[in-house]
Amino acid sequence: MKITKKHVALGAVIIVALSVVIFAKTQKNSTDYSVSASKFKDYRVERGTFKIVVTANGSVIPIDRVEIKSKASGLVEELPVEQGDYIKEGDLIARLDQKDERAAVSQAQADFDIATAELKKAQREYERTDELFAKNLISEEEKDGIVLNLAVAKGKLVQASTALDRAKERLSESVVRAPISGIILQKYVEKGQIIASGISTVSGGTPIVDIADMSSVYIQAGVDEIDIGKIKAGQQAIVTADAYPGIKFEGYIIRIAPEAKIEQNVTLFDVIVKVKNQDGKLKSGMNTSIEITIVEKDSVLYLPSIAVQTPENSPAGINSGIVMLKTGNRYEPKEIKIGLDNFQETEILSGLKENDIVGVLMTSRLEAENDQTQARIRNRTSFVTPN
Repeated sequence: MKITKKHVALGAVIIVALSVVIFAKTQKNSTDYSVSASKFKDYRVERGTFKIVVTANGSVIPIDRVEIKSKASGLVEELPVEQGDYIKEGDLIARLDQKDERAAVSQAQADFDIATAELKKAQREYERTDELFAKNLISEEEKDGIVLNLAVAKGKLVQASTALDRAKERLSESVVRAPISGIILQKYVEKGQIIASGISTVSGGTPIVDIADMSSVYIQAGVDEIDIGKIKAGQQAIVTADAYPGIKFEGYIIRIAPEAKIEQNVTLFDVIVKVKNQDGKLKSGMNTSIEITIVEKDSVLYLPSIAVQTPENSPAGINSGIVMLKTGNRYEPKEIKIGLDNFQETEILSGLKENDIVGVLMTSRLEAENDQTQARIRNRTSFVTPN
């Protein structure tokens, strides 16, 4: 059977009732509880800010991580970047051996120049064609040949121009530049290494570096399915990194995964929080925790939840509770009205006032069941700040 908070509370109420009855009998029906006062632990009714907060653990992931490869294959002659360097868009990442590409450009340029000259010659001959044909200096077949020569010359020039453009493109591809500004997260090759093209090889080519803009980052955290219905995109979140426990990073939820994942028999949903990365402190892969405030109320009376027992049959629409109110050395049951409960503190609506003292009967069974309740509450943290 699934143990619920209501079952635990009911059990605690029964324990309290039985203990009071037993004690009363041993004291010959006396109503003086002063002798058993040592069996109670006291809690004070306080006033403060009451919060219900969903918490989860996560890690830092870059927003736009780009893996850089070269379109060209060859020997790495220059590699002026190191892991952790900040580079701007257009900065040099790597330069490959360009001897073959430069030779190809020179050959293509020569072919282009020849084709240009041949076209000029064919154009001049064509311009004289009509005059020569009118004077019967050339036959019609010769005229057609001149027209054909002009067309061939134009075609050769187009081919030469295309070859030259492609050769220049291959030359430029041997120089790898940053497509975005960001941090070098990983460096995969070194100067002198031969790399494969990223577009002309089956393997997909050799990665050179990974770059990411880390001015803002994502926090990917797994939220328990019990809490996922309480949050939504756009809600504010506070992020704390294990590396900087004293710094709070402010962010907001941008996405909630539509499908759950199972980790150690716990059902979690990935929640993505976008955070402004102050001074670049958050590094890719850092462990973090997120806090999402669901409810926040000021100037609230509250007690530890363990001090409030909930009757089984409360009137519909009314949240009732029973506490053992301390008066002098006496502890007497008192019914109160309660509000929100964050599993550590309970809001008191009426029946108690600030600084009242209530007692909790310290029995081994009550302690054990309280421990079971706390163990079942995963990824939950409550915050109550006294005024």
